[in-house]
Amino acid sequence: MKRSGMPRKDFLKKSGLGLAGMAFAPRVLPSEKNPASGTDRKNTAAGADYVLKNVRLETGFDYEDGEVIRTRTELFEVSVSNGKIAALRTGNPAGGSGIDAKDLLLLPAFRDMHIHLDKTFYGGQWQAARRRTNGVKGMIALEQQILPGMLTTSTSRAEKLIGLLQSKGSSYARSHVNIEPTSKLQSLLNLQKALANKKPGFGAELVAFPQHGVFYTESVPYLKEAARMDIDFIGGLDPFSIDGAIEKTMDFTVQLALDHDKGIDIHLHETGESGLKTVEYLIKKVNENPALKNRTFISHCFVLGKLEQVKQEAIAEQLAAAGIGIVSTIPIGNLVMPIPVLYKHRVTVLTGNDSIIDHWNTFGSGSVLQKANLMAQLYGYNTEFLLSRSLRLATGNLLPLDDKGIQQWPKPGDAASMVLVDARCSAEAVSRVSPVKSLINNGHIVY
Repeated sequence: MKRSGMPRKDFLKKSGLGLAGMAFAPRVLPSEKNPASGTDRKNTAAGADYVLKNVRLETGFDYEDGEVIRTRTELFEVSVSNGKIAALRTGNPAGGSGIDAKDLLLLPAFRDMHIHLDKTFYGGQWQAARRRTNGVKGMIALEQQILPGMLTTSTSRAEKLIGLLQSKGSSYARSHVNIEPTSKLQSLLNLQKALANKKPGFGAELVAFPQHGVFYTESVPYLKEAARMDIDFIGGLDPFSIDGAIEKTMDFTVQLALDHDKGIDIHLHETGESGLKTVEYLIKKVNENPALKNRTFISHCFVLGKLEQVKQEAIAEQLAAAGIGIVSTIPIGNLVMPIPVLYKHRVTVLTGNDSIIDHWNTFGSGSVLQKANLMAQLYGYNTEFLLSRSLRLATGNLLPLDDKGIQQWPKPGDAASMVLVDARCSAEAVSRVSPVKSLINNGHIVY
């Protein structure tokens, strides 16, 4: 597939980046709390059995000369019971009973798979990012100064940030959480409290993240303690440029994950030889330890965008064979990631907002649907078929139709985690970053 030939300057003008200020859509379903505002409201349906009527679902593709030109949809009645899809019926056999979805399109709920919920300015006073000096190590020094103050408000601000994600259709996140000598385990404890307060409308998996390096600062004892707590992944950060040793840091990370039955998710920003060596060494370690296959991820992995295509293809093939996924924030500027190559070799690709508003970045919108739109623009995914496939970036690789147009979601027994959007099909939702009107998480109507 060809990359878009649009000049970078024109692309920025035409992209969906201006949607960060898009107004939160009005509610359709009864809700317990408006996640964007925090306003409490009586919830008459969440947690109970109920029926959604006038729900639009995708049912297949229409073709012309072998090309998908249209996505077929029909109206359904969807029954929800015990947090799952209980039944699907065409039309509206229940007549006047049930909650009216008003002809909105039902899609799988979105998943933000790379974010830092534990350290954010969101919900507080506006603060722009400060001028960076000395790269990531300079940012580590800054964090050592400001984290003690941020910890005093991190629980409430995390809750507000989760509310923003919910308002954009995400019911789940993978959040990295600082584990280092400055905040010790407090950042983790504060975030766990925020997540408990947001249940049952939101779920998360946590990465113990040594933001200040494993050995660059004395983070080892805190990482070991965190690994015994309720976290899901062991994280890492640029082992060569921060810790000065790829093998020592990666060996520690891999062994800690194995000892505590955790996955791995490594931040890798390095784009030179050290970045490539880190990728190759992690592939080697995962192949030596099959228990880590399909549980290991590299976040960012910018080095892939700097490789010649032949090498990109070879590394992508090795990543797929080892079951190592890539979590990309879809960067723009001087770097375009080889996402089409990763898809070609069936590497798992996920995305997330990373920073919404914090000391690293202030441009995050909270919408992973916007990330899918950005990817589609970058790689010229502008046909009905390719736009519909791009939705998987927002949903964690769950699509209503398979590549042949056969309906595969929702099915009876599936978790009732879904969004209602103001669109006629997935392709339109991605292309227009269509407004999310309602979010349901495991049957619980969030708004």
